Amino acid sequence: MNILDQIVLKKKTEIAFAKSQVTVKALESAAAFDRTPYVFRDFLLDPARTGIIAEFKRRSPSKGLINGESTVEDVTGGYAAAGASALSVLTDTDFFGGHEEDLLRARAHNQIPILRKDFMIDRYQLLEAKAAGADIVLLIAAILKPAEIADMAGFAKSLGLNVLLEVHNREELQRSIHPDLDAIGVNNRNLADFTVDIQTSFDLVEEIPADFLKISESAISNPLTIKELRAAGFQGFLIGENFMKTTDPAAAMRQFVSELISV
Repeated sequence: MNILDQIVLKKKTEIAFAKSQVTVKALESAAAFDRTPYVFRDFLLDPARTGIIAEFKRRSPSKGLINGESTVEDVTGGYAAAGASALSVLTDTDFFGGHEEDLLRARAHNQIPILRKDFMIDRYQLLEAKAAGADIVLLIAAILKPAEIADMAGFAKSLGLNVLLEVHNREELQRSIHPDLDAIGVNNRNLADFTVDIQTSFDLVEEIPADFLKISESAISNPLTIKELRAAGFQGFLIGENFMKTTDPAAAMRQFVSELISV
């Protein structure tokens, strides 16, 4: 059983417990549930912003603790001020040290789209995301069948949420495309063994239909890489660990953006 299998198995238990504690009606009564989510495309393609989806992540299964000191308010607020087009907030607790409270705090301090970054396998999680103030939800092709992707994407759209599909190879991409998706992200990190290779994005970019926003995820640590990815056709760039591994992630992003402007 690889790491991804372990995460999904744990997630099923976690969801069952959450359902026993918080009803769907309670989620639908949350203050944030009635807000209209931001339109991801509008922010990602805004020329005044960077195209960067900046991530708040405390730890990972492969690296362990990445940053246990920085607060979600300071980091996400700093990211937004530095020109992030969107924010990504990890809410998985057991493997990434996140929590839904992180999403709520990020929402309270920012006026740009927020992605709930988690391993989404149940409609209930989409309701949780809406109740916590998320604008975008992540569907991972490696853990969902095509029919499940279609169902989850359709339900997310009915809630007004933007949908980002994550793929890692051509097979996942070809079997997972659905009109209810807004964006397709190529994860340069293999979730089975957590190895990374930026070439994955370049290999798949032409396979993604032009109807969808094209996002490159992970393994981006050099502004020049973004220039090359843009030239290849990508419009968004998810970066987390490169910023979070520093003592001041917001300052790290400001420096990165400064260099990005000059390349």
